[in-house]
Amino acid sequence: MSTVSLPTTSPPDDLRPKPGDWNLRPGISKRWFLLAALVALLLAFSARRTELDRAAVMTAEGAVHIAGIGQEDGVSRGWRLFWSAALPLVLAEKTEVSRIDGFDPAHLPPNSYLISEPVREYDVATGKYVEAGVRQYLIEPLGYLTRVCLLMLKTIEMGLWGTLLAVLIAAPLGVLGARGYSPHPVVYTAARGMCSFSRSMPELIIAMFFVLLYGFGPIAGVLALGIHSFGFLGKFFADDIENADAGPQEALRSTGAGGLKVLRMSVLPQVLPQYVAYVQYILERNVRSASVLGIVGAGGIGMELKGRWDMSNFGHVTTILLVVFATVLTLEFLTQRIRKRLM
Repeated sequence: MSTVSLPTTSPPDDLRPKPGDWNLRPGISKRWFLLAALVALLLAFSARRTELDRAAVMTAEGAVHIAGIGQEDGVSRGWRLFWSAALPLVLAEKTEVSRIDGFDPAHLPPNSYLISEPVREYDVATGKYVEAGVRQYLIEPLGYLTRVCLLMLKTIEMGLWGTLLAVLIAAPLGVLGARGYSPHPVVYTAARGMCSFSRSMPELIIAMFFVLLYGFGPIAGVLALGIHSFGFLGKFFADDIENADAGPQEALRSTGAGGLKVLRMSVLPQVLPQYVAYVQYILERNVRSASVLGIVGAGGIGMELKGRWDMSNFGHVTTILLVVFATVLTLEFLTQRIRKRLM
């Protein structure tokens, strides 16, 4: 079977692009090398100021000791102290009977039981520990896990209410901070400025302020989450309104529609799916942040976490962290399902 070769033609010389017309990216000049060297020097100076060099040395020494070589240092000692007490998980609640108001041994909580343990006290005269009686304790096998789950539920509620508060504040700011829908440049600047100020204030600082006003508890946490979060949502909402497709908006305006009608009929259908994603992200973020706000007394599971950490009850700490981790994963799964249904 014979093959037929087709003649190939090349473009005439006058149609070929000249070397001067080639669209090539400029090469890396000496200026970029000098700039990179300057940045490297600044980073080296900054690493020294922030003790990153010391952190690298300590981490290497700790890794060497964990591998079974060298002497124990601060990193390996802290690692050993934590993991020696972090497992097994603490699921049971152990409460001294004398501290339970109105305790009735005939009516114990479901699946709970009593144990007796000897009390040892230090005898100054002999310089030894001696038995000084017996104490009774109520053991609830899943009592501590139940308490942590209830605290986590309160933390979720704090994150939910903080997100709702943020949405209520950010929705009007998103419109007022969008070019083309803000009634005046001063209003535009004020709306954008409020969002920027909100984002610049950490939740912990805001929570400390509200603890001073409202006292310890979840009120301070909810307000802190809402005040900090509306800055992010307000900026996201305004940016998406400004970046929406202008074609449908101009078509509606040509029919004499006002700004609110254009916003409702043309802009919101475009940006609503992204708005749902923003609110979902802020909700997950607020639940995680609410777990930490308890450190400054703003309620939630953070207060329990801080207390257990200060007492070096690392088994309790591990239980709390696993509950927080499982909650965040579950919340992410549920919000994704809800988002798919809404789309």
